[in-house]
Amino acid sequence: METVTLETIHKDLEFVKRELMEIKKRMKNTDSIMTEDDYEALQEYNLEKSEGKLTAHEELKKELGV
Repeated sequence: METVTLETIHKDLEFVKRELMEIKKRMKNTDSIMTEDDYEALQEYNLEKSEGKLTAHEELKKELGV
């Protein structure tokens, strides 16, 4: 059985930190990836906005009496 010293713990920790930094560099930000449904919804929103079909939330509150 290997004797565990502060030095070996420190070396292992440094190794894990380096590996984690590499993983983080290669990860994609999944919050910034649009699905096909997201893209279609955004396109529909932009079309409705340009056609003036959207109701501002302030106006909707008035209509609903909120």
